[in-house]
Amino acid sequence: MRHMLCMTAWNTFHHHPFGSDIPSPMKKYIALVIFALGGSLVSCTKDFDELNLDPNRIERISPGTLLNPIIYELAAFNTERADAFTFDIMQVALPFPSVSGGVHRYVVSESAGNSTWTTYYRLLANIREMRLAAQAAQDPNYEAIALTLNAWTYANLTDCFGDVPMTQASQAEEGVLYPKFDTQPEIYAQLLADLETANGMFDKSRTMPYGSDILFNNNVDAWRRFCNSLRMRLLLRISKRTETNATTQLAAMINDPATYPVFTQNSEAAILRITGVTPTVSPWGRAVDFTTFRAAGGFFIDNLNTLADPRLAKFNSQARSSDGRTTIGYRGIPSAYAGSDAQFQYQPSNFNVSLVTATVAAPMPLVILTYAEVEFIKAEAAQRGYTTADARLHYERGVKAAVEQWGAILPATYFQNPAAAYNGTLARIMLQKYYALFFNDYQQWFEYRRTGLPVLPRGQDLQNGGVMPVRFRYPLIVQTNNGDNYRAAVQAQGPDDVNTKVWWEK
Repeated sequence: MRHMLCMTAWNTFHHHPFGSDIPSPMKKYIALVIFALGGSLVSCTKDFDELNLDPNRIERISPGTLLNPIIYELAAFNTERADAFTFDIMQVALPFPSVSGGVHRYVVSESAGNSTWTTYYRLLANIREMRLAAQAAQDPNYEAIALTLNAWTYANLTDCFGDVPMTQASQAEEGVLYPKFDTQPEIYAQLLADLETANGMFDKSRTMPYGSDILFNNNVDAWRRFCNSLRMRLLLRISKRTETNATTQLAAMINDPATYPVFTQNSEAAILRITGVTPTVSPWGRAVDFTTFRAAGGFFIDNLNTLADPRLAKFNSQARSSDGRTTIGYRGIPSAYAGSDAQFQYQPSNFNVSLVTATVAAPMPLVILTYAEVEFIKAEAAQRGYTTADARLHYERGVKAAVEQWGAILPATYFQNPAAAYNGTLARIMLQKYYALFFNDYQQWFEYRRTGLPVLPRGQDLQNGGVMPVRFRYPLIVQTNNGDNYRAAVQAQGPDDVNTKVWWEK
């Protein structure tokens, strides 16, 4: 009985979730219990390892044990957030009816980022365990994969919040109960260094022996391409900050594909195709939930109409007359509209249910990082003069890849349309990149914050002073349980509100 109580106290003291720190009075109480039971922590934990040894289970996880759950949970969560937040703020879709409020009107609640914070940190703890297991097994490929997954997750996290705990995060077992916040410049410097390290660690002469991964099927070259494609994304993200030398690093990567291989075709892209067979199931329990009380955004639909884009029918249903009897083409609803829902005398286009129908015959794509995005990165680098490459070539490759990624066929005459032809401007690149980032977590939002493109219509009922929110507020539990470090972060970064720009935006 004494050992059971001791172990309960030990686990309570050391194995609590990140961000939910134990208050000081509780710690004192736990300490008193421990001392009362055994006189000291040493006597309490005597034979602790022996008592907790399960002869029917392995003592240590392999580096591959956590890989598939991490990939699936991150990809599924990010896909759901694309629909729940990014679509609304970037005028892809909006709730309908929606008489007032809503993200599409720039109403972002205090708790809007809570699930992002908690989900990412939970999975970052698993990624850390995976890396430690890879180091213990002396397996460079799994360690490089862990570094890549860590960079992917932390980049999204810091771009959502700004300064966040990293170097001391997920270390409760080591006694770090109140992790300090790292600044975004520090975070990006570390992530980019980690990706550079990972690129040099991948070793295709070694097998990946710990099961078959669901993203790249144990293809080491594919993981390396993902690693470098992600590094290109992050370098472009911070390219406005000239002190980082990011543009020179980006150009060096683009000009040296032998050292830095990246995605070169759709078949290589980081897209998780889930079949609907447990455990890889759709983020929506019922596909119909994806389309219920939703309308396509007018901006999203109107541009596809102007472009005569073959993705239009892939993405959307046709609008109908108010009685529902007649199709009237593709029509959306303007974001942040004012007035009654009755002003729209039609049933607007919506997303096709097939987009989120996960079956073996038609697996649902969970978009992580695409070949099309890589081509648009190269196009922008050329357009801005970072490289001497042909911006038009990379632009057209990006458009073609983005269209074909969704099973559509790019018409031979597509670029003869003046609205689709490359015209030498960043605006033209970013409009097409906007569509290429469809369903790609928060990336449309991040890229708009970086460039101000594409230019979005200003609805009549925009809130927040008509200014698009640029970050989430820190969760209340962090403010209360890690107060000193929270206040230090706010002092350094700026007010904890949705309008405080993160470092790379300034």
